[in-house]
Amino acid sequence: MARRTWVPILGIMVIMLAACAATVTAQEAADPGVLRIATTTSLRDTGLLDELELMYENTSDVDVQITAQGTGQSLDTARRGDVDLVLVHSPSLEQQFIDEGYGINERCFAYNNFIIVGPASDPAGIANMTPVEAFQAIYVAGTNDTAGVAFASRGDDSGTHTREQEIWEAAGYNYTTEIQDSGAWYLETGSGMGETLTLANQREAYTLSDIGTYLALQEQLDLVQLVTEGDQLMNRYSAIAVNPEMAQGVNVDEANRFIDWLTTDETKEFIGNFGVAEFGQSLFIPLYPPECTESPFNCTTCSGEMNATA
Repeated sequence: MARRTWVPILGIMVIMLAACAATVTAQEAADPGVLRIATTTSLRDTGLLDELELMYENTSDVDVQITAQGTGQSLDTARRGDVDLVLVHSPSLEQQFIDEGYGINERCFAYNNFIIVGPASDPAGIANMTPVEAFQAIYVAGTNDTAGVAFASRGDDSGTHTREQEIWEAAGYNYTTEIQDSGAWYLETGSGMGETLTLANQREAYTLSDIGTYLALQEQLDLVQLVTEGDQLMNRYSAIAVNPEMAQGVNVDEANRFIDWLTTDETKEFIGNFGVAEFGQSLFIPLYPPECTESPFNCTTCSGEMNATA
């Protein structure tokens, strides 16, 4: 009796498992008509990304869906398989993403510079210093409660936040124990570049910004450029496809096609001209071989038509 009871139950279980497997397969299939991109906020805040999205949709008839986050958040989104491609600007975080096996077909496409901006009164006296000297001066003034000295950090694991931490380290400070929670002078916004610049403007604080976002918002800001040169201020942008072997449901074919398109001479020319008419200078400078593979850029490549796969 028991034996006859188990046979139909097992049959039902087999049918249920098969149905579940079919459902999972359907959920994991990539939508060929959609390209999901996670990107740094600076590409959005400058307006470049809106233009590139429109251009690619008109060229490919693909629905481009964009999520603007900090670089760290964008890479985490990619690890979950929630996007097909990332556009980011933190070489150290990018390399970790690739070493873990999540990222393929990395190609640089442009760069600009970080700058340190602050109130025109410059209470910490950092104008024309090196980035390291400027951070040291801000730290000394801030921790000594010098009137009017504050620093606004994105505090969001973005490419800009990562670069800020690297400059603090180069200046001789342990970011976790000596900078964070070191006093009212150090503000963490947990927000994108545009929001952080707005807060720094309101608080008359210093901050580290990419030049593109600063120029795009300059008319709304009283902050001025105080430190604009130094090895730590180069800001490289890369496109990386998500490895479908690590994250199911990824539209890697369309991601690779977009990367090929992004690194064509025609698209790079558009990127290089973006912002010139309005701001008198390009917000992003396109990268070309062989210079992109050399210091200080150190790209794997910046040319098109690699057609890389996992």
